[in-house]
Amino acid sequence: MLDVRRLRLLREVKLRGTLAAVADALAYSPSSVSQQLTLLEKEVGVPLLEKSGRRVLLTPQAELLVARAAEVLDTLERAEGELAASLTTVSGTVRLAVFQSAAHAVIPQALTILAADYPELRVEMTEREPDAGLFEVSARDFDLVIAEQYPDHTREHRPDLDRVHLVTDVIRLATARRVASRNAAAPNQGASGAATDAQAIRTLAEAAALPWVMEPEGTAARAWATQLCRAAGFEPDVRFETADLMAHIRLIRSGNAVGLLPDLVWAGENPTVRLLELPGTPHRDVFTSARRSSAERPGVSAVREALARAVAELSPA
Repeated sequence: MLDVRRLRLLREVKLRGTLAAVADALAYSPSSVSQQLTLLEKEVGVPLLEKSGRRVLLTPQAELLVARAAEVLDTLERAEGELAASLTTVSGTVRLAVFQSAAHAVIPQALTILAADYPELRVEMTEREPDAGLFEVSARDFDLVIAEQYPDHTREHRPDLDRVHLVTDVIRLATARRVASRNAAAPNQGASGAATDAQAIRTLAEAAALPWVMEPEGTAARAWATQLCRAAGFEPDVRFETADLMAHIRLIRSGNAVGLLPDLVWAGENPTVRLLELPGTPHRDVFTSARRSSAERPGVSAVREALARAVAELSPA
């Protein structure tokens, strides 16, 4: 009988590429991972790994084992879920990965709902970018992820994960409302007069000459925002890069930049900047994903239910 824990290690090598990455993810030492995989090779009687620089490659026989290992792990996870569902209380731990604005907007209220309805359920939340969160749910580092998808942007398809819509999050052009004066005679011009100019714009194209704040290069949000500006006929002057949307709000509110903000950042509160509609009312799709083998776990279902209720309760103050 093959050892399930060693089969999982082999699958982790397939997912993460190096023994060091596997060791780091599972809190093992690299030598311990190597030792366990050597024992697995002895059990099956064929080589399973081949070195390729710093990475290791799986042999064809190892690929066969990995496919079966995934089936075994899914079966065990379903059995755990069925056992949990047979109990009269919802308990245990749900590990949740979430991107920043969703953490800010819906997590506090969802946790309040869960504490009232399922006091024995423990939720552990960690901030993750959507791509990383989806990978780590697939790798069993998390049980559930809140992720996002921007218009015309696709994420890697993971057949082992499901996808449940959470909220349609409209994105708008954001500018300063009114900027306080430095003194009675001199208005605060912000960055190169941006404060005054930003209050006058009515369309995306009119923001072409203003300083912009955007998320970092390589993110879906940045790629989408850049393409939107190019479609409007200009290359945005991105002077400020940060993944922190609360920083975006402060830069925009102070008149130092303009930007694109999703409605979710307000968490049901009144916006503190001017928000202008964009043509076609673009939006990002916010969704949750869990492994199909664990999606019916009572704890996962309870968290999803609480998230949906929290979203439904969001309304302007």
